[in-house]
Amino acid sequence: MLLLRSLVHCIGVGMIAVAAFGAELVPLKEFQLPAARWVPGKFGKITGDRIVIDVPAGARSAMNCADAVVDLVPFRGQSLCFTIRGRAWNVSTPRDTWNGVKFMLNYRDADGQEYWHHPSHLKGTFDWREISFTCSISPTAQKGTLKLGLQDSSGKVEFDLSSLKVYTLFPQVNRDYKVSYPERVASTPLLRGVMSPHKFTDDDLETLHKWNVKLVRAQITRDWGKANTDRDLAEYDRWLDGKLDHLEEVFQKAQKYGILFVIDLHSPPGGRDETRDMHMFYDKKYADHFIKVWQRIARRFKGNHSVWAYDLVNEPVQTRPAPYDYWNLQRMAAEAVRRIDPDTPIVIESNEWDSPVAFRYLSPLAMDNVIYQVHMYHPGQFTHQFVGNSYGEQGKRDFVRYPGKMGSEYWDKEMIRKRLQAVRDFQKRHNARIFVGEFSAILWAPGAADYLRDCIEIFEEYGWDWTYHAFREWDGWSLEHEGTPGNIRPSANNDRKEVMLKGFRGELKKK
Repeated sequence: MLLLRSLVHCIGVGMIAVAAFGAELVPLKEFQLPAARWVPGKFGKITGDRIVIDVPAGARSAMNCADAVVDLVPFRGQSLCFTIRGRAWNVSTPRDTWNGVKFMLNYRDADGQEYWHHPSHLKGTFDWREISFTCSISPTAQKGTLKLGLQDSSGKVEFDLSSLKVYTLFPQVNRDYKVSYPERVASTPLLRGVMSPHKFTDDDLETLHKWNVKLVRAQITRDWGKANTDRDLAEYDRWLDGKLDHLEEVFQKAQKYGILFVIDLHSPPGGRDETRDMHMFYDKKYADHFIKVWQRIARRFKGNHSVWAYDLVNEPVQTRPAPYDYWNLQRMAAEAVRRIDPDTPIVIESNEWDSPVAFRYLSPLAMDNVIYQVHMYHPGQFTHQFVGNSYGEQGKRDFVRYPGKMGSEYWDKEMIRKRLQAVRDFQKRHNARIFVGEFSAILWAPGAADYLRDCIEIFEEYGWDWTYHAFREWDGWSLEHEGTPGNIRPSANNDRKEVMLKGFRGELKKK
């Protein structure tokens, strides 16, 4: 069992104190579920404390799981970490990356929203290992169902029920803190723009100026989607220096256009593990280097008038207890930056890929001039349909249309508003400036223009800065392309671009 205790360690030239963020983690008794509480299902068998699910190839399309009902009312609004030990034999590759070996909490809240929380990328054969996920519980959650087994896969999986543990992670602190901003930031009108990998040319900047883009979230990124990258820190620093050199040149060129930039560390030192967790949360070597990186960036760009903010880390993921958790590591980096650059706003992101629902348990830093970022890709089965096979096997499933029913929910503007409610609550509770760093819908998604319009109108209503994903990155997200999966072509004009140009001009404000 992990003990999260106060740590003091040397980073760079200063001593950074890590505040205690909870005492010893004690498993919640309410989730001690003996074998008698489980229904094994068609292909399941329970022997002692072991559940075995053995699915023949012909039955792979079904949800083949053992189920246990749990009461979520006592945990409304909390963050929970679920862990269990499991092993697998010859689990076939599912069509969706979140299927395969299944360890999942599923529930519907009183507002009609349904949630599925689980790990991804579990397939094949592996020996006993800890399987885990972290989730936030809706304020109106009632009963939920825990599932153990296989989905859309054949093969065999075994779980040890005696190892099932559930912890409360990320207790909320600074509950009454109100963020204040210097006049320069507080008086800046809502900023609208794009995110992009920073390989900016003169033509890029001129196009953005014509579109009336005022803000660019500049990605410092490589090897997106790959695991176990950026472990050679000397090589990482050489790569990063090249990226920062380019950014400095871009900032000089962009001054005549009045475009501001958010420096986004999209690829942190240590990269991500196979679970997609950030490796630096679990390894002091990379946690320390993360702080050093931000000290370097702050020293280099302090006082640069093109820099609007420092975005500390893109889409943090922490699914299990960690000695350098996603919140504290960002706090430590923010404090290190503040000692060097007291003026540039700092951007903090939520857990679970900067998800809006993770704002339920996000605590504000006890620090002013901090902007809080969220990413909006809900529902994923619409925004990411047929993207890299993540949301469907190309050619074998129908397109998902917006507005419309997706799974058990009907998605329209009001459902988008509901999914963003936790962010809105955080904004009002803490007087926080909110930045939507990414939102989009893949170019072939039916109704993508309507989805973008509805999102922007809500952002404008709430006074949130926003940047569209993405400008001249992959063509599938491009406003300058159209087409279908496998047949993307340039497009001088399309309905998504028309909506976004109106958005950049501030013409999609609340009616």
